[in-house]
Amino acid sequence: MSDQGSGWPFAGRDVPLAAVRGALESGPGVMIAGAAGVGKSRLAAEAVRGVPGRTLVRALGTETAAVIPFGAFAHVLTGPPDSGENPMRWAARSIAGLAGRGKLLVSVDDAHRLDPAAAALVHHLADSGAAQVLVTVRSGEPLPAPIAALWKDELLERIELAPLTRDEVGLVLAAALDGEVTAETVRHLARVSEGNVLYLREIVHAGRTAGSLSQVDGRWCWRGELSVTTRLRELVGDRIGHLDQDEREVLELVAFGEPVGTELLVSLTSGDAVERVEDRGLIVTVADAGREHVRLGHPLYGEVVRDGCGTLRTRRRLRMLAEALEDTGLRRREDVLRAAVWRLDSGSVAAPEMLLSAANLAWARQDPRLAARLGKAAQEAGAGVAAVALVSEVLTVLGDGDEALTALRQAARNAVTEDERAQHALSVGVALAWAGSDAEACRALEVAAGTLTDPAWQQEVYIYRGAVDVFFGRLSGAARWLARARNCGPMTVRGTAHAASMEAWIAAYAGRTVRSLAVAEDVLAGVDEWRDEAPHALPTLLDAQCAAQVFAGRLEGAARTAEEGMELAASELSVSGFGAYRAMVSRLRGQADGAMRWAREDAGRLPARTPYLGRCLAELAHACALLGRTDEARAALAEAERLAARWSFTRQPVLQAGIWLAAAAGDLDAAISEAIAAADLAEKHEQLGWLMFALHDLVRLGAAPLAADRLGDLAERLDGQLVRPMAAHARAAELADPAGLRAAALEFERLGLVLYAAEATAQEASAYLATGRGSLARGAQTRAWALARRCRGVTTPALVELATPELTPRQREIVQLAAAGLTNRQIADQLTVSTRTAANHLQAVYDKLGVNDRTEVGRLLTSL
Repeated sequence: MSDQGSGWPFAGRDVPLAAVRGALESGPGVMIAGAAGVGKSRLAAEAVRGVPGRTLVRALGTETAAVIPFGAFAHVLTGPPDSGENPMRWAARSIAGLAGRGKLLVSVDDAHRLDPAAAALVHHLADSGAAQVLVTVRSGEPLPAPIAALWKDELLERIELAPLTRDEVGLVLAAALDGEVTAETVRHLARVSEGNVLYLREIVHAGRTAGSLSQVDGRWCWRGELSVTTRLRELVGDRIGHLDQDEREVLELVAFGEPVGTELLVSLTSGDAVERVEDRGLIVTVADAGREHVRLGHPLYGEVVRDGCGTLRTRRRLRMLAEALEDTGLRRREDVLRAAVWRLDSGSVAAPEMLLSAANLAWARQDPRLAARLGKAAQEAGAGVAAVALVSEVLTVLGDGDEALTALRQAARNAVTEDERAQHALSVGVALAWAGSDAEACRALEVAAGTLTDPAWQQEVYIYRGAVDVFFGRLSGAARWLARARNCGPMTVRGTAHAASMEAWIAAYAGRTVRSLAVAEDVLAGVDEWRDEAPHALPTLLDAQCAAQVFAGRLEGAARTAEEGMELAASELSVSGFGAYRAMVSRLRGQADGAMRWAREDAGRLPARTPYLGRCLAELAHACALLGRTDEARAALAEAERLAARWSFTRQPVLQAGIWLAAAAGDLDAAISEAIAAADLAEKHEQLGWLMFALHDLVRLGAAPLAADRLGDLAERLDGQLVRPMAAHARAAELADPAGLRAAALEFERLGLVLYAAEATAQEASAYLATGRGSLARGAQTRAWALARRCRGVTTPALVELATPELTPRQREIVQLAAAGLTNRQIADQLTVSTRTAANHLQAVYDKLGVNDRTEVGRLLTSL
């Protein structure tokens, strides 16, 4: 089957396309090799389209044509051979004659299917130089000897076409769907298709038909399961081919249970059947942690095989897998999880202890929905308070805190043993803290701490109590609870990981970024030792790393860590909203449009009622404000405030967004007041990193004297390489020192904070203008414009001043209000002046700028 796929956009193949065209321009030809459906035929078609001055002859190898000598070329061979003429010479002469005196290019698709005569003809044309030759062949298929000789004898260059990478899948999807595709959808479709273009096309078609792939807020998102269409089933079925009964059993067991231990699979089927299926590439053997497993050769094999099994057959296969794994003794923790899921899905009986253990492991593995499902099954099977506590904790972070608290209150009287009382208290504390009930959460955990005697449980309760203090802005208090946890005695594996993550968290937000990053790096080095025991540690550590790296000015590291957090198995975790940090990095780089995409990406995945959603929506509002999209910013900020106001921990991004929304609306007085309030609140809650940003916002808003002393003091208290240029920027702006402003701008640019560099350079130009040094001002303006253009669409007061140096501060304020769409009366009301005064100011602005109305003012600001 040809893999060309007409009507599907050609994208993501720039490198191999250039390689093929290069080979055709400089040599006798090229062979493109790759798996079925990878896009060989389409690449060949695109390549020959770009080669000028050639007469093109196309041929296609098929099973039907292969039974006839020269069958693939029958459509271009005319007349019989002359009497006694060699058939090969006749065929070569006929084809060469098509080009006349020009150059001939012969393109053969699926050359591995050519009959011997046609294969010999292609080799002769390449070897004799009668034609350039481009052939595509399927990797792993036996080749006719003449075709194999084309590259073995180095007549043609061979190019191996790999499946699309994830980034390339993203390019193809964007072109095919003619719109933005969420990163999560790209990841999902890249995984399911494994970069196979043919499968990707059919999956997209199936998703759109079933409604799984649709536009949400202008972006394409995949929601739900894959629907196996008839076309997709046929494509994959052709690749799977005919299966004997024992081969089908092998494939079905792997489809329902992958990865399946090799020994386990052989015990259920036969070694011979497993080998036959592996030889056909339908399954592959992989080594993992000392065990040998079997996986499907492609994810779609599983979709099609499972789709072809009825309910009873499915249950029987799952029971077979569960019973066989249980017979091995469930020696590893993941064995318990897998056996429990198989039991649950097959409708067979499982012990409550197994279900509860599996639920805990699913929670530790960052799969809260599976944890909730297993936990509820454990409850129904009689697992008691421990199951209620686990399910309630999971439901809380999924946004169902009310249901969690109701279940916990009903279960309180059943918490009899110390283990049950401890588990119950921890889940109650989490649920109350998530609901914003600070005092109640503290009281519940402190009461439990006073009654527990087991040091392991005391450690855990103290750490959770410290987490409540972090949420509600008491970092010193959190540190004291952490110290109490560590004084309880030898730390458990769970306690050690959670305590380290708590220390990294506290240190990051308190501005001790060096300590935070050192602790995180140390504990993450041993993640495999504690991951299953400490479900909250990994996301907490990644959050601490993000915060510390941003506050220290390490943007590249922060971006990587945030993306790692977003790619955890589920983004519905005890700590989530990593897209906010990724958006923040883009915003600091001046990429406000990218910040919007990252914030929306993560916001679309988070539970509806989590404060972490507020953090993402705040970054979305902040980016919209910088782009002058005030209505969108206002809507996002209203929702962010509702969600994030629950905790001081998530409050600061909302306050920052409010500052820049006020500035975008032209109300600089309000923006400055909000920045002062944000700084005071950050200092009250010991959040020195956020204090740094709030104070620096005052400098960017033109109120450096209000921040210079405080930033200078903060530079002595806060780690990292970002606070010092901010403090230097504040002092230089306060003194209107152009040399100091340029030095700060250079440091911002070195750190990648392009927006701050543009603003500082614009302020440098103003400082020169104020002292009448016009030539130096023009040089600074040129540099500032170059930096501002890298911040596409962003408008801030400093950049407005760059575009309108001849205006007074009051006139610039009016410019922004007018550009935001306010009428003269609205401007007058906001500035507390008469409508006539506002109109006069606006006319003066028009005269100075050489424009006639608000629309032209808006265009001027947009030109930034």
